[in-house]
Amino acid sequence: MSNKRSGRSVLGLVFLTIFIDMVGFSVLFPLFPDLLAHYLDAEGPGSLIGGLESTLQGWVGGREGAEFAVIALFGGVLGSLYSMLQFLFAPFWGGLSDRIGRRSTLLLTLGGTALSYLVWFFAGSFALLIVARILGGIMAGNIATASAVIADVSEPSKRVKNMAVVGIAIGLGFVLGPAVGALAYLHIDVLAWWPGGEALGVNPFSGAALAALVLALFNWLWAAVRFPETLPVERRGSSDGAERSRNPFAALARINLPGVTRTNITYLIYQTCFAAMEFTLVFLAADRFLYGPKENAWMFVFVGLTIAFIQGGVVRRLSGKVSEKKIAMAGITLMFPGLLAVGFSGSPNLLYFGLFFLAAGSALTFPSLSALISLYVPSTDQGLALGTFRSMGSLSRAIGPVLGGLAYWGLGTTAPYLMGALVLIVPLAMAATLPPIPEDESVSAT
Repeated sequence: MSNKRSGRSVLGLVFLTIFIDMVGFSVLFPLFPDLLAHYLDAEGPGSLIGGLESTLQGWVGGREGAEFAVIALFGGVLGSLYSMLQFLFAPFWGGLSDRIGRRSTLLLTLGGTALSYLVWFFAGSFALLIVARILGGIMAGNIATASAVIADVSEPSKRVKNMAVVGIAIGLGFVLGPAVGALAYLHIDVLAWWPGGEALGVNPFSGAALAALVLALFNWLWAAVRFPETLPVERRGSSDGAERSRNPFAALARINLPGVTRTNITYLIYQTCFAAMEFTLVFLAADRFLYGPKENAWMFVFVGLTIAFIQGGVVRRLSGKVSEKKIAMAGITLMFPGLLAVGFSGSPNLLYFGLFFLAAGSALTFPSLSALISLYVPSTDQGLALGTFRSMGSLSRAIGPVLGGLAYWGLGTTAPYLMGALVLIVPLAMAATLPPIPEDESVSAT
């Protein structure tokens, strides 16, 4: 098989691996209202979840739609916990893949992800659900490792084009995952065919957990059988590098190469603004247009499909014709009209107009910044570099919802969007001053 055909085959495997992983991960999203109600009813106000619910009630006060706000904040807390752990561990998994290979690391993280769904299946208590989320966050190294695989098999001129595969898989996975979760929750009643399982922690959500577990096990088996090793032994880094990658900030400092730190900070600030918008969007839509879960779901389907379309069509055609830096700047620039249109929207039409620009901006920015990171570093540090890059995104998804929520309830419904548009001036200016891509890929960190 030619290198070209082999590369295309690996890209297909990467797409399927990330897509299935994202479907399994997002199965949980539509269940937040019932999860909160179930565990609160089962464990009472004096429990861990009772204390959390009381704290969230205090956050939103007596505002209209407080119950909906508490549910969304509950989902935000679980998401932030997962993202913070991903922030801490993504560089470790990336660095480990530089040392022991991509395939072995991917099998470890996919196996750990499956184990987290198994724990969720038996999560008869809220504390055990938290354990499952913690385990899932720790083992969330799949995207960073898969991104390193793409860097391994891609020529520099096609790096942006091929990195778009990651974004397409994530976007489509997030569209399908909630639908799978809702259907599994409604139609797979594990307790009906295993009544004795309740004593072991089987619960009304075990059907959704089972769907995620089956997907994760299929993903692991698929990777075990089909996924090739893309990092030859002679191109691997040292164990010392993997050990030092446990601290994400230390990992960032270790990759002391022109453009790397600036690209990471650009992504962190940009993605924080996007995460703040994404989290408060459901509140804004409910407050202004009386949107419920169904309408909110359609909003995110629209965003996910737009991202997949832009990355699959526009980004892949721009690759090799327009520089990664210019694509990133174009993506950040599109965020400005998107944030302002959503923030000042008085009609659903203007809301969707803004969402299109936000989705298009995200579709352009993520793959171009990912490609820049991989082009700035040598082959021996691809996993560590892309793991650290992914951890910046995870940190933004941990702090963005908090900052967005504080602005939304403290300063008004328009505040997160107007402030986000102003803050985006910083990553746009940083992207404009990124250094040229080094011609010699053998350059290494000092």
